[in-house]
Amino acid sequence: MRVSCLQENLAKGLSIVGRAVATRSTLPVLGNILLEAKDHQLRLAATNLDIGINCWIGAKVEDEGAITIPARLLSDFVNSMPPERIDMELAVRTQTLHLACARHNANMKGIDAAEFPLIPTAGVGADKDEQAEALEGTSIELETAGLRKMIDQVVFAASTDESRPTLTGVEVSFQPGRLVMAATDGYRLSMRSVRLDKPFVQESITVIVPARSLSELGRIIGDADSERPVQALITPTRNQVIFQVWGKGDSRGAFHRVELASQLIDARFPDYRAIIPKEYKTRTVVETAALLEAVRVSRLFARDNNNIVRIAITPGNGRDQGHVKLTATSSEMGDSVNELDALVEGAELEIAFDVRFLLDVLSQVDQPQVVLETSQSTRPGTIRPLGMGEDEFLHVVMPMHPPR
Repeated sequence: MRVSCLQENLAKGLSIVGRAVATRSTLPVLGNILLEAKDHQLRLAATNLDIGINCWIGAKVEDEGAITIPARLLSDFVNSMPPERIDMELAVRTQTLHLACARHNANMKGIDAAEFPLIPTAGVGADKDEQAEALEGTSIELETAGLRKMIDQVVFAASTDESRPTLTGVEVSFQPGRLVMAATDGYRLSMRSVRLDKPFVQESITVIVPARSLSELGRIIGDADSERPVQALITPTRNQVIFQVWGKGDSRGAFHRVELASQLIDARFPDYRAIIPKEYKTRTVVETAALLEAVRVSRLFARDNNNIVRIAITPGNGRDQGHVKLTATSSEMGDSVNELDALVEGAELEIAFDVRFLLDVLSQVDQPQVVLETSQSTRPGTIRPLGMGEDEFLHVVMPMHPPR
Protein backbone atom coordinates (compact mmCIF):
# COMPACT_ATOMS: atom_id res chain seq x y z
CA MET A 1 0.00 0.00 0.00
CA ARG A 2 1.27 3.44 -1.01
CA VAL A 3 -1.05 6.40 -0.49
CA SER A 4 -0.88 10.17 0.10
CA CYS A 5 -3.46 12.59 1.51
CA LEU A 6 -3.72 15.98 3.19
CA GLN A 7 -2.99 16.13 6.91
CA GLU A 8 -6.17 18.08 7.72
CA ASN A 9 -8.38 15.61 5.87
CA LEU A 10 -6.76 12.61 7.54
CA ALA A 11 -7.02 14.27 10.96
CA LYS A 12 -10.71 14.99 10.42
CA GLY A 13 -11.42 11.47 9.22
CA LEU A 14 -9.64 9.97 12.22
CA SER A 15 -11.64 12.17 14.59
CA ILE A 16 -14.88 10.93 13.01
CA VAL A 17 -14.16 7.20 13.11
CA GLY A 18 -12.15 7.39 16.34
CA ARG A 19 -15.33 7.74 18.40
CA ALA A 20 -16.29 4.18 17.43
CA VAL A 21 -13.00 2.65 18.62
CA ALA A 22 -13.50 0.14 21.43
CA THR A 23 -12.00 1.39 24.70
CA ARG A 24 -12.22 -1.95 26.50
CA SER A 25 -12.04 -5.10 24.46
CA THR A 26 -10.37 -8.50 24.56
CA LEU A 27 -9.77 -8.17 20.80
CA PRO A 28 -6.70 -5.96 20.21
CA VAL A 29 -7.77 -5.18 16.63
CA LEU A 30 -10.84 -3.31 17.94
CA GLY A 31 -8.48 -0.72 19.39
CA ASN A 32 -7.17 -0.07 15.88
CA ILE A 33 -8.35 1.98 12.93
CA LEU A 34 -8.49 0.37 9.51
CA LEU A 35 -6.82 2.20 6.63
CA GLU A 36 -7.71 0.88 3.17
CA ALA A 37 -6.39 2.55 0.01
CA LYS A 38 -8.51 1.86 -3.03
CA ASP A 39 -10.15 3.63 -6.00
CA HIS A 40 -8.45 6.99 -5.41
CA GLN A 41 -9.75 7.11 -1.86
CA LEU A 42 -8.58 6.21 1.61
CA ARG A 43 -11.18 4.43 3.73
CA LEU A 44 -10.91 4.80 7.49
CA ALA A 45 -12.98 2.50 9.67
CA ALA A 46 -13.47 1.70 13.35
CA THR A 47 -15.94 -0.39 15.31
CA ASN A 48 -16.74 -1.55 18.83
CA LEU A 49 -19.15 -4.17 17.41
CA ASP A 50 -22.19 -2.08 18.46
CA ILE A 51 -21.44 0.85 16.22
CA GLY A 52 -19.19 1.01 13.16
CA ILE A 53 -18.10 4.05 11.16
CA ASN A 54 -16.67 4.13 7.65
CA CYS A 55 -15.18 7.38 6.34
CA TRP A 56 -13.83 7.92 2.82
CA ILE A 57 -11.41 10.79 2.18
CA GLY A 58 -9.73 11.89 -1.02
CA ALA A 59 -6.24 10.46 -1.57
CA LYS A 60 -3.63 9.68 -4.20
CA VAL A 61 -3.36 5.89 -4.34
CA GLU A 62 -0.26 4.44 -5.96
CA ASP A 63 -0.61 0.91 -4.61
CA GLU A 64 -3.79 -0.48 -3.07
CA GLY A 65 -3.71 -2.19 0.29
CA ALA A 66 -4.97 -2.17 3.87
CA ILE A 67 -3.68 -2.24 7.45
CA THR A 68 -4.98 -1.52 10.94
CA ILE A 69 -3.03 0.84 13.21
CA PRO A 70 -3.52 1.62 16.93
CA ALA A 71 -6.09 4.41 17.00
CA ARG A 72 -4.60 6.61 19.71
CA LEU A 73 -1.06 6.47 18.34
CA LEU A 74 -2.16 7.24 14.78
CA SER A 75 -4.48 10.08 15.79
CA ASP A 76 -1.97 11.72 18.10
CA PHE A 77 0.75 11.54 15.46
CA VAL A 78 -1.40 12.96 12.66
CA ASN A 79 -2.73 15.76 14.88
CA SER A 80 0.87 16.72 15.70
CA MET A 81 1.82 17.13 12.04
CA PRO A 82 1.86 20.42 10.08
CA PRO A 83 -0.95 20.97 7.51
CA GLU A 84 0.92 19.36 4.65
CA ARG A 85 0.79 16.12 2.66
CA ILE A 86 1.22 12.83 4.52
CA ASP A 87 2.77 9.93 2.61
CA MET A 88 2.11 6.40 3.85
CA GLU A 89 3.69 3.15 2.72
CA LEU A 90 3.02 -0.32 4.09
CA ALA A 91 5.69 -3.00 4.51
CA VAL A 92 3.44 -6.06 4.12
CA ARG A 93 5.94 -8.60 5.48
CA THR A 94 6.31 -6.84 8.84
CA GLN A 95 2.86 -5.15 8.85
CA THR A 96 4.58 -1.81 9.49
CA LEU A 97 3.23 1.47 8.18
CA HIS A 98 5.74 4.21 7.37
CA LEU A 99 4.40 7.77 7.58
CA ALA A 100 6.18 10.89 6.34
CA CYS A 101 5.03 14.49 6.63
CA ALA A 102 7.37 17.44 6.00
CA ARG A 103 10.52 16.44 7.92
CA HIS A 104 8.71 14.04 10.28
CA ASN A 105 8.88 10.27 9.84
CA ALA A 106 7.40 7.42 11.84
CA ASN A 107 6.98 3.64 11.64
CA MET A 108 3.92 2.08 13.25
CA LYS A 109 3.36 -1.61 13.90
CA GLY A 110 -0.10 -2.73 12.85
CA ILE A 111 -2.40 -5.74 12.74
CA ASP A 112 -3.38 -7.46 9.49
CA ALA A 113 -6.53 -5.93 8.00
CA ALA A 114 -7.94 -9.44 7.52
CA GLU A 115 -8.52 -9.61 11.29
CA PHE A 116 -10.67 -6.46 11.29
CA PRO A 117 -14.45 -7.08 11.57
CA LEU A 118 -16.61 -6.41 8.54
CA ILE A 119 -18.57 -3.15 8.86
CA PRO A 120 -21.88 -3.01 6.95
CA THR A 121 -22.22 -0.37 4.25
CA ALA A 122 -25.11 1.00 2.26
CA GLY A 123 -23.23 -0.17 -0.82
CA VAL A 124 -22.82 3.14 -2.69
CA GLY A 125 -19.40 3.03 -4.29
CA ALA A 126 -18.72 -0.42 -2.85
CA ASP A 127 -18.13 -3.69 -4.63
CA LYS A 128 -18.03 -7.29 -3.49
CA ASP A 129 -14.26 -7.23 -3.10
CA GLU A 130 -14.28 -4.43 -0.53
CA GLN A 131 -13.77 -5.31 3.10
CA ALA A 132 -17.29 -4.15 3.83
CA GLU A 133 -20.61 -5.91 3.83
CA ALA A 134 -23.09 -4.25 1.46
CA LEU A 135 -26.63 -4.51 2.79
CA GLU A 136 -30.08 -4.13 1.30
CA GLY A 137 -33.21 -2.88 2.99
CA THR A 138 -35.65 0.02 3.25
CA SER A 139 -33.97 3.24 2.14
CA ILE A 140 -35.21 6.63 3.37
CA GLU A 141 -33.89 10.12 2.60
CA LEU A 142 -33.79 12.71 5.39
CA GLU A 143 -33.10 16.45 5.14
CA THR A 144 -29.65 17.05 6.66
CA ALA A 145 -29.97 20.25 8.71
CA GLY A 146 -33.43 19.34 10.00
CA LEU A 147 -32.28 15.89 11.04
CA ARG A 148 -29.43 17.29 13.12
CA LYS A 149 -31.77 19.65 14.97
CA MET A 150 -34.22 16.84 15.49
CA ILE A 151 -31.54 14.64 17.03
CA ASP A 152 -30.37 17.44 19.35
CA GLN A 153 -33.92 17.97 20.61
CA VAL A 154 -34.43 14.32 21.53
CA VAL A 155 -31.27 12.41 22.49
CA PHE A 156 -30.60 14.32 25.74
CA ALA A 157 -33.75 12.78 27.26
CA ALA A 158 -32.55 9.18 26.77
CA SER A 159 -31.33 7.25 29.80
CA THR A 160 -27.65 6.57 30.43
CA ASP A 161 -28.46 3.69 32.80
CA GLU A 162 -27.27 0.51 31.06
CA SER A 163 -29.47 -1.59 33.37
CA ARG A 164 -32.44 -0.24 31.39
CA PRO A 165 -31.18 -0.80 27.83
CA THR A 166 -34.49 0.03 26.16
CA LEU A 167 -34.47 3.56 27.59
CA THR A 168 -30.90 4.17 26.36
CA GLY A 169 -32.35 4.22 22.86
CA VAL A 170 -34.49 6.58 20.84
CA GLU A 171 -37.67 5.30 19.23
CA VAL A 172 -37.54 6.30 15.57
CA SER A 173 -40.77 5.87 13.64
CA PHE A 174 -40.71 6.21 9.85
CA GLN A 175 -44.31 6.86 8.86
CA PRO A 176 -45.79 7.68 5.44
CA GLY A 177 -44.81 11.33 5.05
CA ARG A 178 -43.60 11.80 8.64
CA LEU A 179 -40.63 11.04 10.90
CA VAL A 180 -41.10 10.84 14.67
CA MET A 181 -38.40 10.49 17.34
CA ALA A 182 -38.99 10.01 21.06
CA ALA A 183 -36.71 9.43 24.05
CA THR A 184 -37.35 9.05 27.77
CA ASP A 185 -35.38 8.16 30.89
CA GLY A 186 -38.48 7.62 33.04
CA TYR A 187 -38.41 11.16 34.45
CA ARG A 188 -38.83 13.16 31.24
CA LEU A 189 -39.91 12.64 27.67
CA SER A 190 -38.84 14.46 24.53
CA MET A 191 -40.71 13.94 21.26
CA ARG A 192 -39.99 15.54 17.88
CA SER A 193 -41.94 15.11 14.68
CA VAL A 194 -41.33 16.44 11.16
CA ARG A 195 -42.99 16.02 7.80
CA LEU A 196 -41.06 14.29 5.04
CA ASP A 197 -41.07 15.72 1.52
CA LYS A 198 -42.40 12.47 0.14
CA PRO A 199 -43.57 9.17 1.63
CA PHE A 200 -40.66 6.72 1.58
CA VAL A 201 -42.61 3.92 3.28
CA GLN A 202 -46.09 2.59 2.68
CA GLU A 203 -46.55 1.55 6.28
CA SER A 204 -44.89 2.62 9.51
CA ILE A 205 -41.47 1.20 10.40
CA THR A 206 -40.50 1.69 14.05
CA VAL A 207 -37.06 0.89 15.43
CA ILE A 208 -35.07 1.76 18.56
CA VAL A 209 -31.71 3.35 17.75
CA PRO A 210 -29.12 3.70 20.55
CA ALA A 211 -28.96 7.34 21.63
CA ARG A 212 -25.17 7.25 21.36
CA SER A 213 -25.42 6.28 17.69
CA LEU A 214 -27.73 9.20 16.96
CA SER A 215 -25.44 11.56 18.88
CA GLU A 216 -22.52 10.49 16.72
CA LEU A 217 -24.64 10.95 13.62
CA GLY A 218 -25.48 14.47 14.76
CA ARG A 219 -21.78 15.32 15.10
CA ILE A 220 -21.01 13.94 11.65
CA ILE A 221 -23.86 15.88 10.05
CA GLY A 222 -22.31 19.10 11.37
CA ASP A 223 -19.64 18.89 8.64
CA ALA A 224 -21.86 17.43 5.93
CA ASP A 225 -23.15 18.85 2.67
CA SER A 226 -26.50 20.37 3.63
CA GLU A 227 -27.64 20.18 0.00
CA ARG A 228 -27.53 16.38 -0.04
CA PRO A 229 -29.92 14.33 2.09
CA VAL A 230 -28.86 11.79 4.68
CA GLN A 231 -29.68 8.27 3.55
CA ALA A 232 -31.07 5.89 6.19
CA LEU A 233 -31.04 2.17 5.38
CA ILE A 234 -32.90 -0.27 7.62
CA THR A 235 -32.07 -3.92 7.07
CA PRO A 236 -34.92 -6.34 6.27
CA THR A 237 -34.43 -8.07 9.63
CA ARG A 238 -34.57 -4.65 11.34
CA ASN A 239 -31.54 -5.38 13.51
CA GLN A 240 -29.28 -2.74 11.95
CA VAL A 241 -29.52 0.76 10.54
CA ILE A 242 -26.98 2.53 8.33
CA PHE A 243 -26.85 6.29 7.92
CA GLN A 244 -24.97 7.62 4.91
CA VAL A 245 -23.75 11.24 5.03
CA TRP A 246 -22.11 13.09 2.13
CA GLY A 247 -19.31 15.58 2.59
CA LYS A 248 -19.09 19.05 1.08
CA GLY A 249 -18.46 19.02 -2.64
CA ASP A 250 -15.82 21.77 -2.77
CA SER A 251 -12.10 21.55 -2.04
CA ARG A 252 -12.68 22.36 1.63
CA GLY A 253 -14.57 19.14 2.19
CA ALA A 254 -12.73 17.00 4.73
CA PHE A 255 -14.44 13.77 3.69
CA HIS A 256 -16.18 12.35 0.65
CA ARG A 257 -18.77 10.37 2.58
CA VAL A 258 -19.32 8.76 5.98
CA GLU A 259 -21.43 5.74 6.83
CA LEU A 260 -22.45 4.98 10.38
CA ALA A 261 -23.75 1.46 11.01
CA SER A 262 -25.48 0.74 14.30
CA GLN A 263 -27.08 -2.24 15.93
CA LEU A 264 -30.72 -1.65 16.86
CA ILE A 265 -32.17 -2.36 20.29
CA ASP A 266 -34.47 -5.36 20.15
CA ALA A 267 -37.16 -4.42 22.65
CA ARG A 268 -40.58 -2.81 23.00
CA PHE A 269 -40.40 0.91 23.70
CA PRO A 270 -42.72 2.22 26.43
CA ASP A 271 -46.06 3.65 25.31
CA TYR A 272 -44.92 7.21 25.90
CA ARG A 273 -48.09 8.76 24.50
CA ALA A 274 -49.97 7.43 27.53
CA ILE A 275 -48.02 9.75 29.87
CA ILE A 276 -48.52 12.91 27.81
CA PRO A 277 -51.02 15.08 29.72
CA LYS A 278 -54.31 15.41 27.84
CA GLU A 279 -55.38 18.61 29.60
CA TYR A 280 -54.02 21.42 31.75
CA LYS A 281 -55.30 23.91 34.33
CA THR A 282 -52.56 26.53 33.93
CA ARG A 283 -50.99 27.68 30.68
CA THR A 284 -47.94 29.94 30.89
CA VAL A 285 -46.28 31.70 27.96
CA VAL A 286 -42.86 33.20 28.67
CA GLU A 287 -39.88 34.48 26.71
CA THR A 288 -37.52 31.57 26.05
CA ALA A 289 -34.28 33.54 26.50
CA ALA A 290 -35.46 35.11 29.78
CA LEU A 291 -36.57 31.77 31.21
CA LEU A 292 -33.34 30.08 30.14
CA GLU A 293 -31.30 32.80 31.84
CA ALA A 294 -33.35 32.48 35.04
CA VAL A 295 -32.92 28.69 35.02
CA ARG A 296 -29.14 29.04 34.61
CA VAL A 297 -28.94 31.40 37.58
CA SER A 298 -31.17 29.11 39.67
CA ARG A 299 -28.93 26.15 38.95
CA LEU A 300 -26.04 27.81 40.80
CA PHE A 301 -27.96 27.35 44.05
CA ALA A 302 -30.14 24.35 43.17
CA ARG A 303 -27.19 22.02 42.58
CA ASP A 304 -26.55 21.95 46.35
CA ASN A 305 -30.18 21.03 47.05
CA ASN A 306 -30.94 18.02 44.84
CA ASN A 307 -31.21 20.35 41.83
CA ILE A 308 -34.67 21.50 42.91
CA VAL A 309 -36.05 24.73 41.48
CA ARG A 310 -39.50 25.86 42.64
CA ILE A 311 -41.69 27.65 40.13
CA ALA A 312 -44.57 29.82 41.35
CA ILE A 313 -47.01 30.81 38.59
CA THR A 314 -49.36 33.71 39.21
CA PRO A 315 -51.98 34.88 36.68
CA GLY A 316 -52.63 38.54 36.00
CA ASN A 317 -55.51 40.40 37.66
CA GLY A 318 -56.82 42.04 34.52
CA ARG A 319 -54.63 45.12 34.75
CA ASP A 320 -51.23 43.61 35.49
CA GLN A 321 -49.51 40.87 33.54
CA GLY A 322 -48.99 37.48 35.13
CA HIS A 323 -45.59 36.44 36.33
CA VAL A 324 -43.40 33.44 37.07
CA LYS A 325 -41.04 33.23 40.06
CA LEU A 326 -38.18 30.73 40.16
CA THR A 327 -36.68 30.00 43.59
CA ALA A 328 -33.62 27.89 44.35
CA THR A 329 -32.33 27.46 47.89
CA SER A 330 -29.09 26.10 49.29
CA SER A 331 -28.61 25.77 53.04
CA GLU A 332 -24.90 26.53 52.67
CA MET A 333 -24.76 28.89 49.67
CA GLY A 334 -27.92 30.98 50.08
CA ASP A 335 -30.83 31.39 47.70
CA SER A 336 -31.84 32.82 44.35
CA VAL A 337 -35.17 34.37 43.35
CA ASN A 338 -35.84 35.21 39.69
CA GLU A 339 -39.07 36.83 38.50
CA LEU A 340 -40.35 36.97 34.93
CA ASP A 341 -43.34 38.53 33.22
CA ALA A 342 -45.58 35.96 31.60
CA LEU A 343 -48.94 35.47 29.97
CA VAL A 344 -50.77 33.15 32.36
CA GLU A 345 -54.13 31.53 31.73
CA GLY A 346 -55.80 29.51 34.47
CA ALA A 347 -55.21 28.93 38.16
CA GLU A 348 -52.29 29.89 40.37
CA LEU A 349 -49.83 27.06 40.84
CA GLU A 350 -46.55 26.17 42.50
CA ILE A 351 -44.50 23.24 41.21
CA ALA A 352 -40.92 21.96 41.56
CA PHE A 353 -38.71 20.58 38.78
CA ASP A 354 -35.18 19.29 38.38
CA VAL A 355 -33.33 22.38 37.17
CA ARG A 356 -31.09 20.28 34.92
CA PHE A 357 -34.08 18.97 33.00
CA LEU A 358 -35.35 22.49 32.38
CA LEU A 359 -31.91 23.62 31.25
CA ASP A 360 -31.61 20.71 28.81
CA VAL A 361 -34.90 21.32 27.04
CA LEU A 362 -34.79 25.12 27.00
CA SER A 363 -31.32 24.98 25.41
CA GLN A 364 -32.90 23.19 22.44
CA VAL A 365 -35.81 25.59 21.90
CA ASP A 366 -35.17 27.99 19.03
CA GLN A 367 -38.54 29.76 19.15
CA PRO A 368 -38.73 33.17 20.93
CA GLN A 369 -41.45 32.01 23.33
CA VAL A 370 -42.15 28.79 25.15
CA VAL A 371 -45.34 27.38 26.66
CA LEU A 372 -45.51 25.60 30.03
CA GLU A 373 -48.72 23.66 30.65
CA THR A 374 -49.39 22.35 34.16
CA SER A 375 -52.33 20.92 36.11
CA GLN A 376 -51.13 20.01 39.63
CA SER A 377 -47.94 20.20 41.64
CA THR A 378 -47.76 16.40 41.61
CA ARG A 379 -48.52 15.91 37.90
CA PRO A 380 -46.07 16.21 34.99
CA GLY A 381 -45.71 19.49 33.13
CA THR A 382 -45.57 19.94 29.38
CA ILE A 383 -43.14 22.28 27.61
CA ARG A 384 -43.47 23.19 23.95
CA PRO A 385 -42.21 26.05 21.75
CA LEU A 386 -44.90 28.58 20.90
CA GLY A 387 -45.57 28.75 17.19
CA MET A 388 -44.81 25.12 16.38
CA GLY A 389 -47.46 22.49 15.77
CA GLU A 390 -48.98 20.59 18.67
CA ASP A 391 -46.90 17.47 18.02
CA GLU A 392 -43.78 18.94 16.39
CA PHE A 393 -41.73 19.37 19.58
CA LEU A 394 -43.12 18.23 22.90
CA HIS A 395 -41.33 17.79 26.22
CA VAL A 396 -42.89 16.26 29.33
CA VAL A 397 -41.09 16.51 32.66
CA MET A 398 -42.03 14.91 35.97
CA PRO A 399 -42.15 17.20 39.03
CA MET A 400 -39.95 16.82 42.08
CA HIS A 401 -41.59 16.33 45.49
CA PRO A 402 -44.42 18.80 46.19
CA PRO A 403 -43.14 22.22 47.26
CA ARG A 404 -43.30 23.03 50.92
